[in-house]
Amino acid sequence: MTSGKKYLGFLSSGGSIRQVIFVLAPIIAGLIAVFGNLDPANPKVTYTLAVAVLMALWWVTEVVPLAITSLLPIVLFPMFGVMNGKEVSSTYFNHVIFLFIGGFLVALAIQRWNLHKRIALNILRVTGTSPGRILFGFMLATAFLSMWISNTATTMMMVPILISILVQLEKLNGADKVKHFGVGLLLGIAYAASVGGIATLVGTPPNLSFARIFSIYFPNAPEISFATWFFFAFPISVIMFTAIYAYLYFIFVKRKGGWVSITNDMLRGEIKKLGKTSYEEKIMLVAFVGLAFLWFFRSDISIGAVHIPGWASLFPNPKYLNDGTVAIFVATLLFLIPSKNEKGQKLLDWKIAEDIPWEIILLFGGGFALASGFKESGLSGWFGEQLIWLKDVHPLIIVLSITFLVTFLTELTSNTATVETILPVLAGLALSIEVNPLLFMVPATIAGSLAFMLPVATPPNAIIFGTKRLSVMQMSRTGFFLNLIGILVVTVITYYLGSYIFEIQLDVFPDWAKGVE
Repeated sequence: MTSGKKYLGFLSSGGSIRQVIFVLAPIIAGLIAVFGNLDPANPKVTYTLAVAVLMALWWVTEVVPLAITSLLPIVLFPMFGVMNGKEVSSTYFNHVIFLFIGGFLVALAIQRWNLHKRIALNILRVTGTSPGRILFGFMLATAFLSMWISNTATTMMMVPILISILVQLEKLNGADKVKHFGVGLLLGIAYAASVGGIATLVGTPPNLSFARIFSIYFPNAPEISFATWFFFAFPISVIMFTAIYAYLYFIFVKRKGGWVSITNDMLRGEIKKLGKTSYEEKIMLVAFVGLAFLWFFRSDISIGAVHIPGWASLFPNPKYLNDGTVAIFVATLLFLIPSKNEKGQKLLDWKIAEDIPWEIILLFGGGFALASGFKESGLSGWFGEQLIWLKDVHPLIIVLSITFLVTFLTELTSNTATVETILPVLAGLALSIEVNPLLFMVPATIAGSLAFMLPVATPPNAIIFGTKRLSVMQMSRTGFFLNLIGILVVTVITYYLGSYIFEIQLDVFPDWAKGVE
């Protein structure tokens, strides 16, 4: 989520609602802490809920920067006796954080040497230059890049390329004729970044949050590896990509009216401006492909009768290696490999690395600390007890309800913060009614990235809205239908394919979840 939620202006005049919540949030949290008494035998449950409410309200409004709100557990959990200060602090840096840092460093290096632009333009050259093919090409390039680079970074990389193409179209046809199509292209990039990002663990922050929170709650559960997640989430990406493209084509291309499109010569001209593929681009391409390969084949891949041993088994302690190890290894190499075209420089230097979004990293940490507080205090178990009546409801209905709730809740909040707040509750619910926690936690995670209606819903939405080439109404009108499609797709795929990939048996409570509080 972009810092300083400036797009909330369409919800309240002058940010008055945000200011009211800024004042009310600590008051509400204080009242809960003093009078809540959720569990007389364990006051930590009440204190943790008070901290969670304060963080959730400030996260929603961003009246305090996300990063600062995320640091509250370091102060409040020790004060209320929920967790030791040393233990809380340790939750802010772990292998998932380094997976994000390593992946983002590689993305910054790709951006520095313009490899992303060459990839995007060559995909466009292959897909073609008619309006429908331009839309498909931009969406395909964005979705592909977003699988390996954070969806935020991918959108920021793609928008300048798209704007340059739009300028060419406006020169040929006039701005008015191209305006409607331009809206479709911008929405296509934002939506493709979101659906591409869900396919891999590194594609979007909520996926990383899930991986860590799941391991916090269920340390004995099988690892959610890069490959395992991909086999489950990639089909969702493909289905959603197809649905989004078809819908945007019908709305923004089929009804466009007659105008002249760009030509292959124009596209070749854009590629020619990049010059010959440089030594640095070639090395970055090798690093990019190598990183994906190392991530994908690190751990054993076992699906049905197919078993592919992971390369980590070549080492004495395979479990010591994780996806964060791989990301930092490749990123470190980029700091060591010299550039040929810029003498004395390396492929990556610290000046470039300073653009790492530390706010998101602290947001991760805050979510992990909150999840640990939920578990240590017993609050997640308390929520589970309150929701035990759901035991008689069919799991498919629960999954559908969770997906619907998260999808529309994240329209107004940070998608990462939403997922990090709700996952501990869902873990408690699953334990209470003795259902495999993955059945609830996985769809909630994916739903956090499938909110298409408002600029504040996801970082890609916010970025394309920042171009000032489309209105909130255009985005919300288009996104509402896609939200509904996403809810149905995630529910069905989770219930059927997810049960196969994650070995979920509806009538069996897994051993690794038993005994967890």
